[in-house]
Amino acid sequence: MTHPTPALSGLPPAIAANQHIYSDYFDEQFVETLDRNILQLLDRVWFRSELVGFDDYPQRNRPDRPLIFASNHSGMAFPWDAMVALAHLWRRLPDLRDLPRPLSAPLLSQSRLMNPFMVENFWKRCGCVDATTLNFETMMYYNDHNLMLYPEGVPGIGKGFNNKYQLQRLATSTVRLGIAHRTDIIPFYTINGEYLNPHTYSWEWVNRLSKKIGIPFIPVGPVLLLVLLQPWFFYMAFPAKLTFVLGSRVKPYELTDKNPDELTRDDYRDLSEKLRTHMQGEMDAAVAKHGQHPYQWGELWQRIKANWRYFPFFLPWAWPALFQEFERQYIKAGRRDFDLDLRAPGSYWRMLWRNPFTLTFFIPLLGWIPIAIRGYRNHRIEN
Repeated sequence: MTHPTPALSGLPPAIAANQHIYSDYFDEQFVETLDRNILQLLDRVWFRSELVGFDDYPQRNRPDRPLIFASNHSGMAFPWDAMVALAHLWRRLPDLRDLPRPLSAPLLSQSRLMNPFMVENFWKRCGCVDATTLNFETMMYYNDHNLMLYPEGVPGIGKGFNNKYQLQRLATSTVRLGIAHRTDIIPFYTINGEYLNPHTYSWEWVNRLSKKIGIPFIPVGPVLLLVLLQPWFFYMAFPAKLTFVLGSRVKPYELTDKNPDELTRDDYRDLSEKLRTHMQGEMDAAVAKHGQHPYQWGELWQRIKANWRYFPFFLPWAWPALFQEFERQYIKAGRRDFDLDLRAPGSYWRMLWRNPFTLTFFIPLLGWIPIAIRGYRNHRIEN
């Protein structure tokens, strides 16, 4: 468990009172156990992620302020891209102080449904903090980790396959707080994530309706019918090879000659557009180099053969049982230092026996009734 950074003197009262967000949910042991039992296997076989350019890992320009890592979001897919990127960095970085903690869309945490296979408080246990203005400003005084955000916000996820790799308008808070705290922005680019759920599109009127039930967007495409017939497809990802390419450091305070108190809202919009243009150019180059063969089927087949003893757990239809069993042991039973035995004969069927709710993910149409009841329990929609 991480320890919160002591409150700093001279903080605005609202920020000082908000510092509880550092440790309300974040559980490093949860992250370590999740990675060891689930994410390493999924990454090794299904996503096969690579970090490009991270060997010379960025260090802070100000020791007392976190760096702001910023990436594009993968369109129309459940945010596996962020999960895989952070898990890869978790197991690679020797100093976890360098690991970014993410600011995430509040919609991801408002209902249990939006947590992977409804693992309770999944995002927040993994270190996510709701991306509100106050939380962002508070996290700028947090020194135990760096920060990571997706400045496109929800529109970056729901932009549609026709807008793949096209950065949407960036939140001005990224440059505003980078300037205010004189800390650098570190762009990195998620390549092939657009193919986690390809050929799905966004309709604004559909998304307006979906937000009323706590879902940021509805991907309209071939997978939508499968989501109705097999609810586990709601969380599913195709086997895109995720490649994360480090961009060049941006010093936002050097993009303007004005003092922070002289900058207007229009100034911040212009500076944010400069950042977007910079990131778009670097991302286009990264796509040209790493994004021409998003699935690499030959490599996928080789990974499956090399890990056949773990069948079926690296395949998406087995993920509901895997995540439900992890939740049963870690959250419900309170176990900590455990390893799921994924190679024992019949282990998948034992998981189903211990977690009968998993079967609802495979019931056409009617399976959504118990899923919705559990997913929206204690949510404002229920009330």
